[in-house]
Amino acid sequence: MSSPTGPASGLPVRMPRPRQPGRHRRPEPVAAPEGAPALVLAVPGTPTSATRSLAEEVVSIARSELPGLEAAIGYLDGDDAEYPTLGSVLARAAALRVERYELARAAGREVAEPEGPASVVVPLLAGPDSALTRRIRQAVMESQGTAELTDVLGPHPLLAEALHVRLSEAGLARADRARLFTVATAADGIVLATVGGDEAVQAAGITGMLLAARLAVPVMAAALDQEGAIAATADELRASGSGQLALAPYLVGPELPEGLLAAAAEEAGCAAAEPLGAYPAIGKLVLSKYTTALGIPTQPQGAQAH
Repeated sequence: MSSPTGPASGLPVRMPRPRQPGRHRRPEPVAAPEGAPALVLAVPGTPTSATRSLAEEVVSIARSELPGLEAAIGYLDGDDAEYPTLGSVLARAAALRVERYELARAAGREVAEPEGPASVVVPLLAGPDSALTRRIRQAVMESQGTAELTDVLGPHPLLAEALHVRLSEAGLARADRARLFTVATAADGIVLATVGGDEAVQAAGITGMLLAARLAVPVMAAALDQEGAIAATADELRASGSGQLALAPYLVGPELPEGLLAAAAEEAGCAAAEPLGAYPAIGKLVLSKYTTALGIPTQPQGAQAH
């Protein structure tokens, strides 16, 4: 279980690579400003050990991209024991900020009184889901101004990349569109599956266009949580000439009800790729939402090699 100051004991933390000498060394990464708000990852769905591992990996990726980042994980359906609820994590972050301020004053340091949010909440959602985001927003509101909420992760080109990788891992797409080889099981039509209603389908459709450009096959978005929507979309693709379809979940994973993806794939008569999971782009997008909310540059300004 993660804490506001770091992951659970025994969890490996990704560390930045040592700085390389020479003219062509990479610029050193920007570090999190001292006293910056904590990044709190809001995780939907029923918590499990697999969900926790996924969330901790996402946070680890974000930490590796921004050294010094303080991060924690809050579960929408947590139990405040093994899986801390989002509300309790936000309260803890606010209390820690006050505690640090008081300790600094007691030590005789001149420090400004804390202002602004103590944490920035990033939903672990690829696309909008009104029911889930409403609950996350409620927890943020109950934090009484000590937390700020960002948008969901998509649409974004990095998510199209992640979808491509998951399809290729399942043998349903070429791993590299630039290489002139074929995959015997490659799909010639993709059903992009999401949850969250019409708004989620529309948002998935934007990333779907990017995926279609990568794969050069038609991609259509549909809702897993709307009865018959996946099968109907599969029929539409077949009617337009696609003979071998694949189901690509436009979902990180925790928000996906158990068994729903397999049932939809069976109904549509096509193979399915795995959810996006802890693909590196997910951690990078989580961090991007955080840094954008705070105005933190993600690349060194004016850095030059010597």
